[in-house]
Amino acid sequence: MPRIKVYNTKAEVVGQTTLSDEVFGCEYNEPLIHQVIVAYNNNQRQGTKSTLLRSEVRGHAKKPWRQKGTGRARQGSTKSAQWKGGGIIFAPKPRDFSQKINKKMKVAAFKSAISAKLADSEIIVLDKLEVEEPKTKLFKEIMNNFEIGNKNVMFVLAEKNDNVMRASNNILNAHITYADVLGTYDIVSNSKLYITKDAIKKIEEAYK
Repeated sequence: MPRIKVYNTKAEVVGQTTLSDEVFGCEYNEPLIHQVIVAYNNNQRQGTKSTLLRSEVRGHAKKPWRQKGTGRARQGSTKSAQWKGGGIIFAPKPRDFSQKINKKMKVAAFKSAISAKLADSEIIVLDKLEVEEPKTKLFKEIMNNFEIGNKNVMFVLAEKNDNVMRASNNILNAHITYADVLGTYDIVSNSKLYITKDAIKKIEEAYK
């Protein structure tokens, strides 16, 4: 079982904790992680874009002028694509982009991604994450203590904390989530994860 240091919000080591091999010691499976991430991104797409075909635009199919003798290019209808207000060729239409990924694949991808994060020393365990007041300045101090800079990071809590949420709202590269909704995409899209001890327990309980 891997052991990892536990930090307080001042970036001081305050102890150690043991992580579950079943969750944090899995083999890296890049193709599976890629498949799950692609499916996740596709499932975020609304697929509602739509434009009008030639048959759907307003107007009629009457020939605008005779075929020969006018000196102009021949035209069959003002609903053609080259006309202002005409139909769109191969117009995009509403469609469903969603992809299904079974539960076993999701779980395996999550374990693989979070294990790789730990192996790369990109998981920081916090004893707790709290701020006295919902002020951006206080949360920024915590980030400065860990020398985060402009990197995208995610803080994982065990349960909702209004002060933390409100204090971090104005910091673009700091993302807050909870142990029960942490996903594979969250893990791979952030340079580091700052996870509280209570959140670690919840993750291990959910994925053992």
